[in-house]
Amino acid sequence: MTTRTLLLRGMLVGLVAGLLVFAFARWVGEPQVERAIAFETAADQAKGEAPETEMVNRHVQKSIGLLTGTVVFGAAVGGLFGLVFAFAYGRVGEIGPRALSAVLAGLGYVAVVVVPNLKYPANPPSVGSPDTIGSRTGAYFLLIAVSIAAMVLSLQLRRRFAKRFGDWNGSLLAAGLFVVVVGLVSHFLPEVDEVPAGFPVTLMWKFRVASLEIQAVLWGALGLGFGWLTERRKGLR
Repeated sequence: MTTRTLLLRGMLVGLVAGLLVFAFARWVGEPQVERAIAFETAADQAKGEAPETEMVNRHVQKSIGLLTGTVVFGAAVGGLFGLVFAFAYGRVGEIGPRALSAVLAGLGYVAVVVVPNLKYPANPPSVGSPDTIGSRTGAYFLLIAVSIAAMVLSLQLRRRFAKRFGDWNGSLLAAGLFVVVVGLVSHFLPEVDEVPAGFPVTLMWKFRVASLEIQAVLWGALGLGFGWLTERRKGLR
């Protein structure tokens, strides 16, 4: 299994995962976006303001635009996943390709999706000030970087902890270290609360849950699809 082969395989699986994400996002995510846009339009009309001109109309956004975005993003994440798999395979003990792929996908979902969203959850249209988008985006990606670094550090130290305290205790200590590091960093990052008055709480909740579910589809498809294809190519069962 060469690195190039795993990279291309990851991109292929990521492309397929992107198609699944597109279908799921159309079914679960788009209705929440439509409701949020309707709220924003009604709020503008109540203020006597004209709605902003759309650079890309909604039909294109939720069809070819969404499809292009999910497929490109899926292929990119899949390629990175293949590279991480290439580095990890054979270095984390006697674990098969399918199990390793599932573990990496689960850890990636926690580090890249769950942790940042606990501090900066996804927001639907009409939530958030355009004036702070730069600082919000910077803080969000900083938290992702810290979360990934903390995950890598915890996994490295887990092996040392396991040798001294046993596998179970070593895993608990490594997980505790991860929680402490990301918790401290999150505490000192700026708070963001820019929800407009009157915005439906249920809509906010459903949008954020849908965002986590969409990412779960992506990472789940990557982990299961990549592992299955890799074992199949090696002639394993």
